[in-house]
Amino acid sequence: MRHLISISDLTDEDLHGIVARAARFGTSGVDGRPLEGAIAGIYFRRTSTRTRTAFSAGALRLGAQIITFGPDDLQLNTGETTQDTGRVLSGMLDLLVARTADATAELRTWADAGPMSVVNAMSAEEHPTQALADLTTLRRHFGRIEGLRLLYAGEGNNTAAALALALTRFPGTTLELRTPPGYGLAADVRAEAAAQAQRSGATLVERHDMADVPEDFDVVYTTRWQTTGTSKPTPDWREVFAPFQVTAALWSGSPKAVFMHDLPAHRGEEVTAEVLDGPASIAFAQAENKLYSAMAALEWCWAAK
Repeated sequence: MRHLISISDLTDEDLHGIVARAARFGTSGVDGRPLEGAIAGIYFRRTSTRTRTAFSAGALRLGAQIITFGPDDLQLNTGETTQDTGRVLSGMLDLLVARTADATAELRTWADAGPMSVVNAMSAEEHPTQALADLTTLRRHFGRIEGLRLLYAGEGNNTAAALALALTRFPGTTLELRTPPGYGLAADVRAEAAAQAQRSGATLVERHDMADVPEDFDVVYTTRWQTTGTSKPTPDWREVFAPFQVTAALWSGSPKAVFMHDLPAHRGEEVTAEVLDGPASIAFAQAENKLYSAMAALEWCWAAK
């Protein structure tokens, strides 16, 4: 049984294979119906445009049938336990794609319940399918991932965690994170990503200011400041975040860099409209790549059946 709950659950071979398959889906489309006969549950307890649409459309394109659940549709809301819910769903579904924005442990409980693959479409700690879309975008745009240099400016949230755990698997890559004080990567994520970087020959740096930003990045990446399902612990957080806004000034040292954003974006907060809507932006191609990476993730899970 294959689950995709954390990037850390994937071997290097798995990660590279899923990304390569996603890139092929983006270039060549679908050949056949590899998920014919599968029933996929699409359970989103939090709002979603790109991820929910990507997994729903992707499952259908691959030949699966889908059952969708909204935040008020399951008996979890009336007190049924996570364990009982998992046992019931695993007896009826082949795959469950779930966005909870709560603890990843809930997804692991479902994964342990029975013969049903579980895909993490975003938990509080990590957004692994976003990282797959990000890597797919890099591969499709640059033709490679190895050796690329990324500057990430903003909160060390679940998107940043997944990106750090994924990109450090690729030799020669550099991930420079500039995160606001008190809003950096979780210590366990940073330690794991640093260990992977040392093993693969990648470079991981995290600082909590925007001073002395190096030059010659291939990518500048940010996410919205108000992450889905979370709130900030301090009332003056916008003042803390303000220096980390992505503006055109960052391109003075990296004139060939492209801009990435996991969307939705708040123009004038984490990024200016000039950057998001400008010629360097590939954020909307990145969004489309969510479809292809979702398809590759579903196919990878189903292949173990």
